[in-house]
Amino acid sequence: MIRPDFLQTGDTISIVAPSGIIKNDASIYEAADLARSWGLTVVIGEHVFDKYHHYAATDKNRGADFQEAIDNPSIKAIWCARGGYGAVRIIDDLDFTEFKKNPKWVIGYSDITVFHNHIHTLGIETLHGMMPVNVEFPKEKTIESVKTLKQALFGELENYAVASSKFNVEGTAKGSLVGGNLTLLENLLGTASSINTQGKILFIEEIGEYKYHIDRLLQGLKRNGYFEDCAGIIVGGMSHIKKNSPSYGKSIEEIILEVLPDKNIPVVFDFPAGHDPENRALYLGRNIELTVTKTEASISFED
Repeated sequence: MIRPDFLQTGDTISIVAPSGIIKNDASIYEAADLARSWGLTVVIGEHVFDKYHHYAATDKNRGADFQEAIDNPSIKAIWCARGGYGAVRIIDDLDFTEFKKNPKWVIGYSDITVFHNHIHTLGIETLHGMMPVNVEFPKEKTIESVKTLKQALFGELENYAVASSKFNVEGTAKGSLVGGNLTLLENLLGTASSINTQGKILFIEEIGEYKYHIDRLLQGLKRNGYFEDCAGIIVGGMSHIKKNSPSYGKSIEEIILEVLPDKNIPVVFDFPAGHDPENRALYLGRNIELTVTKTEASISFED
Protein backbone atom coordinates (compact mmCIF):
# COMPACT_ATOMS: atom_id res chain seq x y z
CA MET A 1 0.00 0.00 0.00
CA ILE A 2 1.13 3.53 -0.77
CA ARG A 3 1.46 5.69 2.34
CA PRO A 4 0.73 9.42 2.07
CA ASP A 5 3.41 11.68 3.51
CA PHE A 6 3.05 12.40 7.20
CA LEU A 7 2.27 16.00 8.03
CA GLN A 8 4.81 18.59 9.09
CA THR A 9 4.41 21.98 10.73
CA GLY A 10 3.10 24.44 8.17
CA ASP A 11 1.30 21.85 6.02
CA THR A 12 -2.26 22.52 4.89
CA ILE A 13 -5.29 20.45 5.87
CA SER A 14 -8.69 20.88 4.21
CA ILE A 15 -12.01 20.46 6.02
CA VAL A 16 -14.77 19.29 3.68
CA ALA A 17 -18.31 17.99 4.27
CA PRO A 18 -19.06 15.19 1.80
CA SER A 19 -22.00 13.74 3.73
CA GLY A 20 -24.52 15.01 6.29
CA ILE A 21 -25.59 18.54 7.14
CA ILE A 22 -23.47 20.57 9.56
CA LYS A 23 -25.87 21.48 12.35
CA ASN A 24 -23.42 23.52 14.41
CA ASP A 25 -21.11 25.70 12.32
CA ALA A 26 -19.08 26.57 15.42
CA SER A 27 -17.79 22.99 15.65
CA ILE A 28 -16.02 23.38 12.31
CA TYR A 29 -14.29 26.57 13.39
CA GLU A 30 -13.29 24.99 16.70
CA ALA A 31 -11.84 21.97 14.88
CA ALA A 32 -9.95 24.33 12.57
CA ASP A 33 -8.46 26.03 15.63
CA LEU A 34 -7.45 22.62 16.97
CA ALA A 35 -5.58 21.82 13.75
CA ARG A 36 -3.93 25.24 13.82
CA SER A 37 -2.73 24.53 17.36
CA TRP A 38 -0.81 21.62 15.83
CA GLY A 39 1.00 24.02 13.52
CA LEU A 40 -1.16 23.34 10.47
CA THR A 41 -2.74 25.71 7.99
CA VAL A 42 -6.48 25.11 7.56
CA VAL A 43 -8.73 25.71 4.57
CA ILE A 44 -12.49 25.09 4.77
CA GLY A 45 -14.33 23.87 1.70
CA GLU A 46 -16.46 26.47 -0.07
CA HIS A 47 -19.70 24.54 0.45
CA VAL A 48 -19.23 23.12 3.96
CA PHE A 49 -21.96 25.35 5.41
CA ASP A 50 -24.45 25.32 2.50
CA LYS A 51 -27.05 23.09 4.20
CA TYR A 52 -29.14 21.31 1.58
CA HIS A 53 -31.94 19.35 3.29
CA HIS A 54 -30.35 16.20 4.78
CA TYR A 55 -26.96 16.99 3.25
CA ALA A 56 -24.21 19.52 3.88
CA ALA A 57 -24.71 20.75 0.31
CA THR A 58 -25.97 19.46 -3.03
CA ASP A 59 -24.27 16.37 -4.43
CA LYS A 60 -22.58 18.57 -7.02
CA ASN A 61 -21.18 21.01 -4.48
CA ARG A 62 -20.12 18.40 -1.93
CA GLY A 63 -18.31 16.60 -4.72
CA ALA A 64 -16.73 19.82 -5.94
CA ASP A 65 -15.23 20.53 -2.51
CA PHE A 66 -13.85 17.01 -2.26
CA GLN A 67 -12.48 17.13 -5.79
CA GLU A 68 -10.76 20.45 -5.08
CA ALA A 69 -9.12 18.95 -1.99
CA ILE A 70 -8.01 15.90 -3.99
CA ASP A 71 -6.53 17.93 -6.82
CA ASN A 72 -4.90 20.79 -4.90
CA PRO A 73 -1.21 19.82 -4.43
CA SER A 74 -0.81 22.19 -1.49
CA ILE A 75 -3.38 20.25 0.57
CA LYS A 76 -1.73 17.38 2.46
CA ALA A 77 -4.77 15.94 4.28
CA ILE A 78 -8.56 15.93 3.87
CA TRP A 79 -10.50 16.03 7.14
CA CYS A 80 -14.14 15.07 6.64
CA ALA A 81 -16.40 17.21 8.80
CA ARG A 82 -18.90 14.51 9.73
CA GLY A 83 -20.54 11.29 8.61
CA GLY A 84 -24.26 10.72 8.31
CA TYR A 85 -25.16 9.90 4.72
CA GLY A 86 -24.15 11.17 1.32
CA ALA A 87 -20.69 9.92 0.37
CA VAL A 88 -22.03 7.07 -1.75
CA ARG A 89 -23.95 9.61 -3.84
CA ILE A 90 -20.76 11.38 -5.00
CA ILE A 91 -18.04 8.71 -5.03
CA ASP A 92 -18.56 7.67 -8.67
CA ASP A 93 -18.29 11.25 -9.91
CA LEU A 94 -14.89 11.86 -8.30
CA ASP A 95 -11.70 11.66 -10.35
CA PHE A 96 -8.81 10.23 -8.35
CA THR A 97 -6.19 10.72 -11.10
CA GLU A 98 -4.32 13.50 -9.27
CA PHE A 99 -4.85 11.80 -5.91
CA LYS A 100 -3.02 8.71 -7.12
CA LYS A 101 -0.12 10.91 -8.25
CA ASN A 102 -0.02 12.82 -4.96
CA PRO A 103 -1.70 10.76 -2.22
CA LYS A 104 -2.87 12.57 0.90
CA TRP A 105 -4.54 11.43 4.12
CA VAL A 106 -8.33 11.15 4.06
CA ILE A 107 -9.64 11.25 7.63
CA GLY A 108 -12.97 10.25 9.15
CA TYR A 109 -15.25 7.36 10.02
CA SER A 110 -18.90 6.26 9.71
CA ASP A 111 -20.13 7.37 6.24
CA ILE A 112 -16.50 8.13 5.33
CA THR A 113 -16.08 4.35 5.11
CA VAL A 114 -17.10 4.84 1.46
CA PHE A 115 -13.90 6.80 0.81
CA HIS A 116 -11.73 4.52 2.95
CA ASN A 117 -12.82 1.45 1.01
CA HIS A 118 -12.68 3.07 -2.42
CA ILE A 119 -9.21 4.46 -1.78
CA HIS A 120 -8.11 1.07 -0.45
CA THR A 121 -8.93 -0.41 -3.87
CA LEU A 122 -6.53 2.20 -5.29
CA GLY A 123 -3.76 0.85 -3.06
CA ILE A 124 -3.45 3.87 -0.74
CA GLU A 125 -3.67 4.11 3.05
CA THR A 126 -6.32 6.23 4.80
CA LEU A 127 -7.00 7.23 8.39
CA HIS A 128 -9.95 6.28 10.59
CA GLY A 129 -10.22 9.00 13.22
CA MET A 130 -12.33 11.64 14.91
CA MET A 131 -14.00 14.30 12.78
CA PRO A 132 -14.50 18.05 13.30
CA VAL A 133 -18.05 17.69 14.66
CA ASN A 134 -16.67 15.49 17.44
CA VAL A 135 -15.26 18.55 19.20
CA GLU A 136 -18.81 18.84 20.58
CA PHE A 137 -18.18 15.81 22.81
CA PRO A 138 -16.99 16.61 26.37
CA LYS A 139 -13.27 17.31 26.03
CA GLU A 140 -12.31 15.06 28.92
CA LYS A 141 -13.78 12.13 26.97
CA THR A 142 -11.99 12.84 23.70
CA ILE A 143 -8.43 13.08 25.00
CA GLU A 144 -7.35 9.83 23.32
CA SER A 145 -9.24 10.66 20.12
CA VAL A 146 -7.45 13.99 19.74
CA LYS A 147 -4.06 12.67 20.81
CA THR A 148 -4.03 9.62 18.53
CA LEU A 149 -5.31 11.58 15.52
CA LYS A 150 -2.47 14.06 15.86
CA GLN A 151 0.04 11.25 16.37
CA ALA A 152 -1.24 9.42 13.31
CA LEU A 153 -1.07 12.48 11.06
CA PHE A 154 2.47 13.31 12.13
CA GLY A 155 3.70 9.70 11.98
CA GLU A 156 3.95 9.24 15.73
CA LEU A 157 1.08 6.85 16.43
CA GLU A 158 1.97 4.35 19.11
CA ASN A 159 0.88 0.74 19.19
CA TYR A 160 -2.25 -0.12 21.14
CA ALA A 161 -2.87 -2.49 24.02
CA VAL A 162 -6.33 -2.84 25.56
CA ALA A 163 -7.85 -5.19 28.13
CA SER A 164 -9.40 -8.33 26.70
CA SER A 165 -13.13 -8.93 26.62
CA LYS A 166 -14.33 -12.31 27.88
CA PHE A 167 -15.65 -12.89 24.35
CA ASN A 168 -12.27 -12.38 22.66
CA VAL A 169 -10.76 -15.23 20.68
CA GLU A 170 -7.06 -15.66 21.43
CA GLY A 171 -4.47 -15.84 18.71
CA THR A 172 -2.01 -13.89 16.56
CA ALA A 173 -2.41 -12.63 13.02
CA LYS A 174 -0.69 -10.33 10.56
CA GLY A 175 -2.33 -8.52 7.70
CA SER A 176 -3.55 -5.27 6.25
CA LEU A 177 -6.13 -3.50 8.42
CA VAL A 178 -9.34 -2.78 6.50
CA GLY A 179 -12.99 -2.06 7.17
CA GLY A 180 -15.11 0.59 8.83
CA ASN A 181 -18.81 1.06 9.44
CA LEU A 182 -20.79 -2.17 9.13
CA THR A 183 -23.72 -0.66 7.23
CA LEU A 184 -21.41 0.87 4.63
CA LEU A 185 -19.34 -2.29 4.21
CA GLU A 186 -22.51 -4.18 3.32
CA ASN A 187 -23.82 -1.32 1.19
CA LEU A 188 -20.66 -1.31 -0.94
CA LEU A 189 -20.81 -5.00 -1.83
CA GLY A 190 -20.78 -5.53 -5.58
CA THR A 191 -19.48 -2.02 -6.31
CA ALA A 192 -16.10 -0.73 -7.41
CA SER A 193 -15.57 0.40 -3.81
CA SER A 194 -15.95 -3.02 -2.18
CA ILE A 195 -12.79 -4.37 -0.56
CA ASN A 196 -11.13 -7.77 -0.69
CA THR A 197 -10.72 -9.11 2.86
CA GLN A 198 -8.59 -12.14 2.00
CA GLY A 199 -5.64 -12.37 4.38
CA LYS A 200 -6.61 -9.04 5.98
CA ILE A 201 -7.69 -7.98 9.46
CA LEU A 202 -11.23 -6.60 9.41
CA PHE A 203 -12.32 -3.70 11.62
CA ILE A 204 -16.05 -3.10 12.10
CA GLU A 205 -18.16 -0.64 14.12
CA GLU A 206 -21.80 0.46 14.19
CA ILE A 207 -24.28 2.76 15.92
CA GLY A 208 -28.01 2.99 16.53
CA GLU A 209 -29.17 -0.31 15.04
CA TYR A 210 -31.31 -3.18 16.25
CA LYS A 211 -29.54 -6.48 16.88
CA TYR A 212 -31.51 -8.15 14.10
CA HIS A 213 -30.30 -5.47 11.70
CA ILE A 214 -26.70 -6.03 12.73
CA ASP A 215 -27.21 -9.74 12.14
CA ARG A 216 -28.70 -9.01 8.71
CA LEU A 217 -25.69 -6.90 7.75
CA LEU A 218 -23.29 -9.59 8.94
CA GLN A 219 -25.20 -12.31 7.10
CA GLY A 220 -24.97 -10.24 3.91
CA LEU A 221 -21.22 -9.95 4.32
CA LYS A 222 -20.92 -13.64 5.16
CA ARG A 223 -22.82 -14.67 2.02
CA ASN A 224 -20.35 -12.60 0.02
CA GLY A 225 -17.36 -14.41 1.53
CA TYR A 226 -16.21 -11.52 3.74
CA PHE A 227 -15.17 -13.76 6.62
CA GLU A 228 -13.98 -16.89 4.80
CA ASP A 229 -10.32 -15.98 4.42
CA CYS A 230 -9.81 -12.94 6.64
CA ALA A 231 -6.98 -13.18 9.15
CA GLY A 232 -8.62 -11.57 12.16
CA ILE A 233 -11.45 -9.35 13.40
CA ILE A 234 -11.39 -6.15 15.44
CA VAL A 235 -14.80 -5.05 16.70
CA GLY A 236 -14.97 -1.41 17.69
CA GLY A 237 -17.89 0.40 19.25
CA MET A 238 -21.35 -1.10 18.83
CA SER A 239 -23.03 1.97 20.23
CA HIS A 240 -26.60 2.85 21.21
CA ILE A 241 -28.04 -0.50 20.19
CA LYS A 242 -31.84 -0.29 20.02
CA LYS A 243 -33.96 -2.59 22.15
CA ASN A 244 -35.64 -5.43 20.34
CA SER A 245 -39.22 -6.36 21.23
CA PRO A 246 -39.42 -9.27 21.69
CA SER A 247 -35.85 -9.76 22.93
CA TYR A 248 -33.46 -10.85 20.19
CA GLY A 249 -31.98 -13.41 22.56
CA LYS A 250 -28.28 -13.00 21.75
CA SER A 251 -25.56 -10.53 22.61
CA ILE A 252 -23.76 -8.52 19.95
CA GLU A 253 -20.67 -10.63 20.62
CA GLU A 254 -22.60 -13.85 20.06
CA ILE A 255 -24.12 -12.51 16.84
CA ILE A 256 -20.68 -11.66 15.46
CA LEU A 257 -19.01 -14.91 16.53
CA GLU A 258 -21.84 -16.89 14.94
CA VAL A 259 -21.07 -15.64 11.42
CA LEU A 260 -17.35 -16.41 11.59
CA PRO A 261 -16.16 -19.63 9.97
CA ASP A 262 -15.20 -22.53 12.17
CA LYS A 263 -11.50 -21.76 12.35
CA ASN A 264 -9.19 -20.15 14.83
CA ILE A 265 -8.62 -16.49 14.01
CA PRO A 266 -8.10 -13.82 16.66
CA VAL A 267 -11.13 -11.70 17.48
CA VAL A 268 -11.11 -8.51 19.57
CA PHE A 269 -14.23 -6.94 21.04
CA ASP A 270 -14.69 -3.49 22.59
CA PHE A 271 -11.77 -1.82 20.84
CA PRO A 272 -12.17 1.94 21.52
CA ALA A 273 -12.84 3.12 17.97
CA GLY A 274 -16.14 4.08 16.42
CA HIS A 275 -18.94 6.52 17.21
CA ASP A 276 -18.12 7.01 20.89
CA PRO A 277 -16.18 9.99 22.26
CA GLU A 278 -13.10 7.78 22.64
CA ASN A 279 -12.40 7.01 19.01
CA ARG A 280 -8.76 6.08 18.56
CA ALA A 281 -7.08 6.62 15.23
CA LEU A 282 -6.32 3.64 12.99
CA TYR A 283 -4.28 3.43 9.80
CA LEU A 284 -6.50 1.62 7.30
CA GLY A 285 -4.49 -0.21 4.68
CA ARG A 286 -1.49 -0.52 7.01
CA ASN A 287 -0.06 -3.93 7.83
CA ILE A 288 -0.49 -4.73 11.51
CA GLU A 289 0.19 -7.55 13.92
CA LEU A 290 -2.79 -8.43 16.09
CA THR A 291 -2.13 -10.39 19.27
CA VAL A 292 -4.95 -11.50 21.55
CA THR A 293 -4.32 -13.15 24.90
CA LYS A 294 -6.61 -13.90 27.81
CA THR A 295 -5.78 -10.57 29.44
CA GLU A 296 -4.80 -8.21 26.60
CA ALA A 297 -5.29 -7.40 22.93
CA SER A 298 -2.54 -5.50 21.14
CA ILE A 299 -2.14 -3.90 17.72
CA SER A 300 1.32 -3.22 16.33
CA PHE A 301 1.55 -1.04 13.20
CA GLU A 302 4.20 -1.86 10.64
CA ASP A 303 6.74 0.95 10.16
